[in-house]
This record gives sequence, C-alpha cells and structure tokens, in this order.
Amino acid sequence: MTATTSDIDLIEKISGAFKKTADAKDNHRREALATFQKIGLPNSKTEEYRFAPITRALEKNFDFDKTGSSSDINSIEKFLIPNLDASVIVFLNGIYSKTLSKIVSPESELRISNLKLSIENGESTPYFQKYLANSADVFSALNSAFWQDGIFIQVPANTKVEKPLMILHINDAENSQSIGHTRLLVVLQEGSELTLIERSASVGANAIFHSFAEEIIVKEKATLDYIKIQNDEGKLHQVANSIIHQSNESKLSTFTLTMNGSLIRNNFNIAIDGEKCESHFYGLYLLNGNTIADNHTVVDHIKPNSHSNELYKGVMDGNSKGVFNGKIFVRPHAQKTNAFQSNRNILLTDTSTINTKPQLEIWADDVKCSHGCTTGQLDEEALFYLRSRGISHEEAKAMLLYAFAAETLEPIKNHELKSYLDDLISGRLNKF
Repeated sequence: MTATTSDIDLIEKISGAFKKTADAKDNHRREALATFQKIGLPNSKTEEYRFAPITRALEKNFDFDKTGSSSDINSIEKFLIPNLDASVIVFLNGIYSKTLSKIVSPESELRISNLKLSIENGESTPYFQKYLANSADVFSALNSAFWQDGIFIQVPANTKVEKPLMILHINDAENSQSIGHTRLLVVLQEGSELTLIERSASVGANAIFHSFAEEIIVKEKATLDYIKIQNDEGKLHQVANSIIHQSNESKLSTFTLTMNGSLIRNNFNIAIDGEKCESHFYGLYLLNGNTIADNHTVVDHIKPNSHSNELYKGVMDGNSKGVFNGKIFVRPHAQKTNAFQSNRNILLTDTSTINTKPQLEIWADDVKCSHGCTTGQLDEEALFYLRSRGISHEEAKAMLLYAFAAETLEPIKNHELKSYLDDLISGRLNKF
C-alpha cells in the first residue's frame, strides 16, 4: 500500500495524541501503536477497505489533538429496550459508568470486573489478546494502543444466566466531537449459557469516532446468543473488531442489525476450533441517506464435524452504500464440515449501491459447503398483485420488504427483544 501525504499526516497526529495519554509508557500499548504505524491507515487501494473511506472521514471530521468530550447524561431510560429485564453495562464516550450501569444477575451467575484491574492481577491474562491480534487490522492495533476502559465478563461453568446482559455504548457529541475506544472480554466457561446484547446509541450533532475491540471465548458445551444493534442517529463513524472463539460442542447464534450512522464497519471473525460446534450468523442492514455499512465476516473451520450457517440481508435506499465481504475457511483437518453462506440485497433507488463478495476457501475434501449472493429490486409482479387487492403502494412495498427482512430474526429467542427488533425493522421499512 502506498500512503498519501495526508494519510501520513493523520498517522502523525494520532501518534502525537497517543503521547498525551495516561498509558503512553505502557509497553503493550507502545507495541500496538508501532503496529498501527507500520500497517498504516487504509486508502482507496487497500482491498479490505476500498468501499469504506474511513481514513478520509477521520481526516475531515476529527481533530485528534483535542481530548474527548465530557457528558451530562444522567439517565439511560430512553436507550433501554422496553420491557426487557436485563443487566446493563454502560459506557459513556468510551468510559465505563458504574452509576448508570445496573447488574440484576447474581455474582454466582455473572462475574463482572474492570478489565485493566483484571489484567494487572492476572485474572484475565490467559484470555486477553489471545485470539485478537493487533496485526489483523489497523483499527485493532489503534484500539489496543488507545483503549480507555473495558470490562471483563465471566460466566462460571455449568451456569445459565437467566437474564440477558446488555452492553450500552452511548456516544455524547452534544458539546463537541466525541472520540472513544472501548474493550470487552467475555469468557463463557464449560456448559454455561448467556444472552449478550450490544447496542450503540448517539446524541448530539457533532462527529463521533468510536472503535471497540471484543474477544469472546465460548468453551466446551457453552451456548452464546449475541445480538448487536447499531441504530445511531448521530454522525457516528465506528469500527468494531470482534473475535469469537468456539470450543467442542459449543453453540453460537449471532444477529447484527445496522440502520443508522455515517460509516459503520464491522469486522466479525469466528474461529470454530472444536468438533460438533453449531454456529449461526444472521445480519440485516437497512440503510438510507448517505449511510455506509461495511460488514466483513470470517468463519474459520479449524476442526472437523461442525456446522455453520450465515445469512446477511440488506435493503438500501437514498444514496446509501452497503458492503458485504464474507469468507469461509475450511482447514485441511476440518473434514465433515457443513458451511453455508448467503447474502441477499434489494436496491430501492438508482443511487444506492451494494458491493458483495462471498468467498470460500476449502482445503478439505469431505465437506458440504456453498455460498452465493443476489442483488435486485422489489418484485413488480408481487407489488402489482398486492395493489390489485386494494393495498396502497406504500403498504404493499413495506409488506414485501418486511417479508424479505423477517427471516433474519429467526434466531432471536427472547420475546421482548424480538418484539423490539421487529418494531425497529417495521418502522424503518414503512419509511422507505
């Protein structure tokens, strides 16, 4: 990659901002910054980021010499999911807020601690950055250098956490720009169960940059339901690096909903490092205006006798841009693997775009694998049929779009959560 002068200037500004941080002398952070400088920020020639102009957005909208903004938020009620009885961990502009957080599960079910302290006392040492490498992505390295706060979550062996756990990222850009970097480490011990919800919410008209890195370890016979909701009304620029590591006979179900934000980039990596694992990945992006949503997924089958199914769908309106790049790897020893991937898209305007690239790399011969993608417009015959039955054009359009999108909600088990997501999706589709 050839860096431009502006890219180099931005790297220097970010590096200068690092020297002002309280942890600038930490060796691990200094190594992460060196990796960030070596990789360099992506530009239009960087294959993995060529449809997401994140560097240009950072250069245009952010002054990294300024410190992050403070927040006057003293209530989170409007950010919560109605009727959902859940524990809530709150981050305000990247900083953990103990006063706004609420833990309703007993410590015997759910153990939550400060990540920095857990690293210092060695509690999280066996897990922290074991699978999420700084060299994997430049923004992973950036986060490792700058992360301000983080949480270490543990579920003890053979424990079912009855109530969901919600991670709420609130970005407050009411008074000035907001720059935040957060970290999450989750470990499900053998035979445990957890429903994890992650939601981003923004307030204010100023620009927001939020990076977060998360490592989730699902041990033998553990079960994780993981839901990510990205519905920010603000000028959010977000890059998320997530790695989930599965062991023998573990079960994983994920759902990612992306609706708002200026530029959203999700790097979602699953390592199926065990036999008899079951993994389901669903995603839905409903975009309008000038929103860019870029989903990069990697499903890596390392051990034999496991099953994965991936389905991402998108609806693009206005000048929005959707990106899906999905990779499935089947390693030489991962025989008897079943792996399926599908990406389907609907474009509602001539100015909306989708760039999709499903990929399979298979080094084993006794497998069942498939991948594919479709892109098109609404079925005019179906639309005509509904209108001929007295249904208005707007209602008929919304009905068809909902029928297209609803399939991605299948893995959601919690009734209140599913009802909330259904209302979000219906509300957006009725506005298209």
